[in-house]
Amino acid sequence: MADPHRTPIDPRTGEGGEGSLLDRFRLNGRVAIVTGASSGLGAGFARALASAGATVVLAARRRERLESLAEEIRADGGTASTVSCDVVDPQQCADLVKAAMAEHGRVDVLVNNAGLGTAVPALKESPEDFRRVVDVNLNGAYWMAKECAAVMGPGSSVVNIASILGLTAGFAPQAAYSSSKAAVLGLTRDLAAQWGSRRGIRVNAVAPGYFASEMTDEIPEALLETITSRTLFGRLGRQQELDSAVLFLASDASSFITGTTLAVDGGTTLH
Repeated sequence: MADPHRTPIDPRTGEGGEGSLLDRFRLNGRVAIVTGASSGLGAGFARALASAGATVVLAARRRERLESLAEEIRADGGTASTVSCDVVDPQQCADLVKAAMAEHGRVDVLVNNAGLGTAVPALKESPEDFRRVVDVNLNGAYWMAKECAAVMGPGSSVVNIASILGLTAGFAPQAAYSSSKAAVLGLTRDLAAQWGSRRGIRVNAVAPGYFASEMTDEIPEALLETITSRTLFGRLGRQQELDSAVLFLASDASSFITGTTLAVDGGTTLH
């Protein structure tokens, strides 16, 4: 059970929280659900939140990989539990939140990270493939946010993982992915407006650029060089650079920020 004594800052009043400025980045006593946590960026987010003191609930379809990550977090002194969940199924999303509440008694943070990407020319992409991407990236984020908001208290935070492809054109034909991520930005704004004054829940999005991950490992070298040349720093982002943005939006450090999108892209969207 998480420490119940650390009260999140209620964004409607600015009251709550305790300690120094740096303590606002801590998540002691908070419970955070991370979807798509079995690998890649999602696993990194879970490690980062746990290192900041959160109890993390790891969710994804691949339960065995979740268990491995949970063991790693526990070995580092953190607290973690696992739940198998496919976010396209609203009932599985509901069951995930119920499991988190039953085991930990609260949910304070949701990192909506589960996602699916494709790179298919629009004239060749099947309706089934397009719908699947939207179902995971947009609908799954919505089902999870709804279920979490129903049990979250004031000062809680939803962080949607979008993409700079929701803001600008990419380097490959990705109509399904780009449109789904643009929709996530609209969802972020609307839920922030709905839940801000009524519930004191903040909803923000992070729009990553290109980061070293399982996904970028599959990009041809020539295309990767083109991508990195479009950043102001001439390189891919690193996991820790994205972790810190997610931690900022999840924590009291961003208590007066809601409905916004934070691009973490090395300046790519300036072009």
